[in-house]
Amino acid sequence: MQQAQGPEIWIRGPVTVPEEPPGAVATHASARRFSFVGTHGGAGVSTLAAVYGGYDCGRDWPGPDAPASVLLVARTHASGLSAALHTLDAFRRGTAPHGLDLDAVVLVADAPGRLPKPLAQHVKVIESLIDVYRVPWVPAWRLGDLGGHPPRETAPLARLTGRSR
Repeated sequence: MQQAQGPEIWIRGPVTVPEEPPGAVATHASARRFSFVGTHGGAGVSTLAAVYGGYDCGRDWPGPDAPASVLLVARTHASGLSAALHTLDAFRRGTAPHGLDLDAVVLVADAPGRLPKPLAQHVKVIESLIDVYRVPWVPAWRLGDLGGHPPRETAPLARLTGRSR
């Protein structure tokens, strides 16, 4: 049984720009770009970057050519959740590279079904610190099939990245 979440206060995703008055200089805003950063090996960074768009940083911090807006990625197993907390702590302590903007954590299911209670408690701790986007187990992704629509449970992540297919 999934826990119900309340309405979001902030609207995420692309925002329409009002028409400019005649004679004004036209400006064009582009959708926000993200760098997916894995908190541990096998987190799913490459898959998320392919499905939702964004820059695949692997386990490295974004370089100068990568977007400074960071989405941390972790699996929902014990070591993945611990790695996510460790990386969040690096931002809290100020030891993450200067100029990065930590936007959220993306938690990717490590297996089908519900999380065991101890892991769900770790997720609640992370959710108390930062926005969390959950990605369910997707059997097709395991086989390398990244086509089609993202799972409907990831609609908030798709809106954030501007990749609702």
